Parts: sequence; C-alpha cells; structure tokens
Amino acid sequence: MNQPLAYVHPQAKIARNVVIEPFTTIHANVEIGSGTWIGSNVTIMEGARIGENCRIFPGAVISAIPQDLKYNDEDTTVIIGNNVTIRECVTINRGTADRMKTVIGDNCLIMAYCHIAHDCIVGDNCIFSNNTTLAGHVNVGDNVVLAGMVAVHQFASVGNHAFVTGGSLVRKDVPPYVKAAREPLSYVGINSVGLRRRGFTTEKIREIQDIYRILYQKNYNNTQAVAILEAEMQATSERDEILQFVKDSHRGIMKGYFKAN
Repeated sequence: MNQPLAYVHPQAKIARNVVIEPFTTIHANVEIGSGTWIGSNVTIMEGARIGENCRIFPGAVISAIPQDLKYNDEDTTVIIGNNVTIRECVTINRGTADRMKTVIGDNCLIMAYCHIAHDCIVGDNCIFSNNTTLAGHVNVGDNVVLAGMVAVHQFASVGNHAFVTGGSLVRKDVPPYVKAAREPLSYVGINSVGLRRRGFTTEKIREIQDIYRILYQKNYNNTQAVAILEAEMQATSERDEILQFVKDSHRGIMKGYFKAN
C-alpha cells in the first residue's frame, strides 16, 4: 500500500503487501520484500535490497553512496535481510569496489542514529544500541550486542556472541563469546549471560572460560597461547572458532585487562 504522498520510482521492485508511508522516497534499482513497513520521511536510494517483514522508521537513509573519497560511482548495493528493524535516522551506506556491498543479516535491531558505513558485513540476530557507529570494512558476527555509542574502527572485526559495553572505542578485534569494556578496550570475561540466553550449557560456558583464561590471564603472548590451546585443549567448534579468529586477526585482538601498580 503506497500513500499518494510517497514517491516510488517506477523501476523499483516492491512486493504487493509492502506499506510505504507519506513523504518517503524510493529510488530506482531498489527491491523490497513482502510484509515490510517503510515509515514516513525515509529515503531508500539505488542499490538497496531489503528483505521481508522489515520495519524502517522515519528519517532513515538506506543505500546512500559511501562517505569515501575513493568511491568512483561503482554499481554497489546494500543488502538487508529479513525481520530487520531499523529505527529513526539510521544511515546505511552501500559498498565500494572493495566488497561491492554492505550487508545486514536477518533479525537485527539497529537502534536510532546508528551509522553503518560502506563494505560492512553484519551477521544475524545483532543488536546495535543508539548512536553506535561502524566505520568502513567492519566485520560483525552473529548474535553480537554493541551497546550505545560504540565506535568501531575501520577494518576491525567483532566475533560471534560478543558484547561491547556502551561508549567503547573498538580499535582492535574483539574475539567471539567475550565481554569487552574499559578504556583502552579490554577483555573483562566471557558473555556468559548472553550465552545462557542462547542455550549454551554450563559445561560449554566453562570450556570457553578455560580457553580465555589461557589467552588472557596466564601472561602468554598470543602465539604461545594458541600453541597451548592447540596442544592441550580438546578440539571443539568453539575452540577452533576462537583460534581461527585470533590467527586471522589483521589488527590484532584486544588486550586483557590489567591493573596498574
């Protein structure tokens, strides 16, 4: 149902049961899946691919060109999954020649005034609280919670099931399953509350805790800790995921918290 005061380009591909409220503008080369609601004063620009049953609140701007001086009018996209809620005044920029796309997974909640820059890849079931900002080329895993006013440096990665506290500056990679806090950003434990909510057993949570004790609390460097984990810890999907994240980290993982003398 399109309101007469909304503008929808005739080349946009809109499912029949999409609701578009007044004063919204939808450009050409846009696709929107069934059941999605688009609030008033939303701007959806070329290259947007929006899934089913999404909700986009007033003031959001989806698929504007990147804020990147290297961008050269490449034909790039923003891909948004199903059941995604995008609150007021969120901005999501499309990709550049690096990845050609910016991606938001299924079942995400992106709260008001968040910004997701070009070439970011965000997994499923993520929650970004108000004013959280991702610079370009950021990777965020599944089931990640970024509290309010978190700022993530370009090319950084945040692993699955991680929790980053409000106001944090993410300059280094945040491994899976952890809580990150303090300044500079540091390991402060595993995200046990989030893991329990998602069905992780007590035994599995203890296994993850044991892995991070070796990585962060035994005074080993990363190379030593990885070698010990490979030699002494039983191979599981969680252990292997953590080890692979550490090995693949280009910016380096965040440090463990230590108290000054």
